[in-house]
Amino acid sequence: MKTPDIPEDEACRLSTLQSLSILDTPPEERFDRVTRMARKLFGVPIALVSLVDENRQWFKSCQGLNASETPRDISFCGHAILEDKPLIINDAKKDQRFADNPLVTGEPKIRFYAGYPLKMANGTRLGTLCIIDRRPGKLGQDELEAFEDLAHMVQAELVALQLATVDELTRISNRRGMVMMMQHILNLSERQGMPLTLVYLDLDDFKCINDRFGHDEGDQALVAFTECIKDVFRDSDLFARLGGDEFVVALTNTTRVRVNDIIERLQHSLDDYNRRKNRGYDISFSHGVVEYDSRIHKDIDSLLNGADTAMYEDKKAKKRACG
Repeated sequence: MKTPDIPEDEACRLSTLQSLSILDTPPEERFDRVTRMARKLFGVPIALVSLVDENRQWFKSCQGLNASETPRDISFCGHAILEDKPLIINDAKKDQRFADNPLVTGEPKIRFYAGYPLKMANGTRLGTLCIIDRRPGKLGQDELEAFEDLAHMVQAELVALQLATVDELTRISNRRGMVMMMQHILNLSERQGMPLTLVYLDLDDFKCINDRFGHDEGDQALVAFTECIKDVFRDSDLFARLGGDEFVVALTNTTRVRVNDIIERLQHSLDDYNRRKNRGYDISFSHGVVEYDSRIHKDIDSLLNGADTAMYEDKKAKKRACG
């Protein structure tokens, strides 16, 4: 077994990792979303976001493995962070570096491993997005490109920790965080030929809630609406608060027809919340739905604008119906 070498920039790398204050923190949806997508997309039992600390690799997200960390000196990811390119091991039993590694000879009995290094702005590589199988395997060129997109999504979330891309009130992505993630989602959608649908949501008469009940109550309404979104949409969907009372949800591998059913469930969820809480007002929303088409939507802004326009049409229709 070959123990991974120490990177030349180890001191800077560890300092950067510690500055994120992420080690030994609870699981987070923004990372778990990506590992769930990776496991499903590549048909593997294990997908991890692994951060290489001084003497261990610690898993910020762990799908399919009953462990939170392993020693660095037996880690595959310790090798993966030595290069900018992904480390692909098609059959660990046939690789002299890993054939007698305890993670190969014992649980989780690794045979196939792919680890994409997660690189920060200062060039340090903090860990990997990795996928693992107990059978030999390989990645074709299209799969490598998809793997890169998923890794960049994780990378963007790590950068987000330094760039304040999470909305403080609702704890979901803000506009900057959404834009960073959306480009990789668009790339993944095009490469895999998967439909991508964007939903634009805007609370109705939100100003009246603030004016009549105060801004603290308005904040409570925003948080409640966010929780309904999270309950109804899938774990793999990207949620963001653009600002004020405007939200967006990006749904991969989902058509517009399917989204209409989800919108109905969101309305039912809000109706139930309004009945149970009876806070003196009802939370309601208008929405716009756009399915991504590369011939029409040249960038993220055009996709957002299309969904925003559809949302305002819905809002105007409601006002006409009320006379």
